[in-house]
Amino acid sequence: MAGATLFNRELSWLAFNRRVLEEATNVAHPLLERLRFLSISGNNLDEFFMVRVAGLKAHQLQGVEDLSVDGMTATQQLDAISIEADALVVAQQAEWMVLQQALAEQGVEVVTPDQLSAEEKVWLADHFREQVLPVLTPQAIDPSHPFPFIPNGGFSLVFDLRQGRKADRVIELLMIPSTLPRFVRLPGRRIRLVAIEAVVQAYFDQIFPGFERVASGVFRVLRDSDIEVEEDAEDLVRYFRSAIKRRRRGRVIRLEFSADTPPDLEAMVRDGLRADSALIAESAGFIGVAALDQLVDVDRPDLKFPPYTPRFPERILEHDGDCFAAIRAKDFIVHHPYESFEVVVAFLRQAAEDPDVVAIKQTLYRAGKQSAIIDALVAAAEAGKSVTAVVELKARFDEEQNLMWANRLERAGVQVIYGFVELKTHAKVSMVIRREGSIMRTYCHFGTGNYHPVTAKIYTDLSYFTASRRAARDAAKLFNLVTGYVQPKGLELLTLSPRDLRSKIVALIDAEIANAKEGKPSAIWAKMNSLVDAKVIAKLYEASEAGVSIDLIVRGVCCLRPGVAGMSSNIRVKSVIGRFLEHSRIFVFANGARLPHRKARVFISSADWMPRNFDRRVEYMIPVENPTVHAQVLDQIMLANMIDNEQSWSLKSDGSYVREKPGRRHFNLHRYFMTNPSLSGRGAALEGKAVPKLRLTQRG
Repeated sequence: MAGATLFNRELSWLAFNRRVLEEATNVAHPLLERLRFLSISGNNLDEFFMVRVAGLKAHQLQGVEDLSVDGMTATQQLDAISIEADALVVAQQAEWMVLQQALAEQGVEVVTPDQLSAEEKVWLADHFREQVLPVLTPQAIDPSHPFPFIPNGGFSLVFDLRQGRKADRVIELLMIPSTLPRFVRLPGRRIRLVAIEAVVQAYFDQIFPGFERVASGVFRVLRDSDIEVEEDAEDLVRYFRSAIKRRRRGRVIRLEFSADTPPDLEAMVRDGLRADSALIAESAGFIGVAALDQLVDVDRPDLKFPPYTPRFPERILEHDGDCFAAIRAKDFIVHHPYESFEVVVAFLRQAAEDPDVVAIKQTLYRAGKQSAIIDALVAAAEAGKSVTAVVELKARFDEEQNLMWANRLERAGVQVIYGFVELKTHAKVSMVIRREGSIMRTYCHFGTGNYHPVTAKIYTDLSYFTASRRAARDAAKLFNLVTGYVQPKGLELLTLSPRDLRSKIVALIDAEIANAKEGKPSAIWAKMNSLVDAKVIAKLYEASEAGVSIDLIVRGVCCLRPGVAGMSSNIRVKSVIGRFLEHSRIFVFANGARLPHRKARVFISSADWMPRNFDRRVEYMIPVENPTVHAQVLDQIMLANMIDNEQSWSLKSDGSYVREKPGRRHFNLHRYFMTNPSLSGRGAALEGKAVPKLRLTQRG
């Protein structure tokens, strides 16, 4: 499938980041939250260049002629990306000017040195001399001083200097160490800050006494940061330790210059970095928009979202905090971040402390820098329990952190497994095996998100707890696959990739096609982060034209083209962008009933519908069979996503996204779950006695 049937993945991602940036313009958000969205869009764009654009650049330089799903060569994609990315940067800078003015009116000022009072200038001069100057190292660029290495993300100034009018000119490079904050906070009750590059420029004469500045500029370097594992890697740990070091020295992919940088200094920097093939960008505004996140941390809670404290699940509280008793009584699901991630930590802590627990098995993809999960696993191992941790070294940008966790776990006696060379273990699964009288009972946790305490506060994800023997047997087979290459046979509940997840999804869609052809109700609701896989998209097109009603909630990349007559006329796609990042994967198939209905087949998963999730990762999908959990996921979570109209964008057949207009009936799914009682604790809540009954009032 190519050409007009699919959207380009990279351009679709840029469209997603444009939606993130649009939230910075949303006047319904507090000012510092708007600034946060702006910085997130900058960080997203940096990672996009370091990984996706870097891969395309490598294909271009190697002469790889493979076409994208929409029929574009690497060069054509890079040209299109440059246009869209440059437009995005212009929009970022424009919004920064708006927010800078608005923040100043609210008492948060980013000022230049010439805007300071005499007292502030004295303080800043002292601060520069004592706190900044000692860590700066100017370097002349000449035959005896070759151009230095600048690491990925390196932020630097370049100067064209001379001593006296007839003296030879000297080129000096000044790297700003990452240990220096990007903004200097001035003393006093008012919040006034100066960007570090403006401080350095202002006190240039203290760095280069006796020199005259002819010209100067600011620039930033982005390098290829992807790590591709070679199939013949003999030792993954050693390979990744080496690869992380190489990444810091990867090919320069993008150079950002301040608009006042003269062409000859730009050319000198490009030559010095050997960056002839790099994409060049010039900005008249703030270089490195991602660094604006430092401003979000200023002490102005009135300019941020009101603090939100997640609820601890009622199901656990009903059993006096005993996680195992609660799970034994009934399957339940926890909806993060509205319900606390602490329940997952409590589950593992209880396992570590319980003398009847004999073994714990755990996958770790991203665990964060401060991880109570790691602490619990260490405590369990030190208590003499058998603990197995599958640590994924290939979790992008977390490789170094995961290596550190692996070392700590191994020192505590945990059996650490690194999985496959060619596959990522992306499934989020925990198993706790407990001796209860004459039997061994297994308690399982299946997550749609990572075991990460920070992202669990801002990502919407699901934690499914069960003591099902079928789920336990399947989870054991998943771990045996990763730890011992034992191919799973006779799976009862789980569907795994790369084994048969794609074929299972296709079969479920085929069942809806059959129902449509027989005149039965047929529909698909699916929520995910990205939809890229051409084979699944082709099957969705087939289902659409067979009469299946399809509603997709795809936060990020979507290559499917909806609403095209004769191809996708029954498919609608929306993206939800708001206070929380929609991250859970939920798939619903009508199964001959009109959605939402208890007969529908509901699944949760760790996988998006992308080739990498189907072919190059270990993923799981599990059906939700417990009636209470089924109702929560379908009648509350999915339905709320469907009817949200304050944070939703509709994808049009031409690839554009249009923000939905609420009209008379506003509905914000994040606010709904923040303000209503727990939906996972009591069945009565799902009968409308504790929360408003949601109804699907409109389609499309």
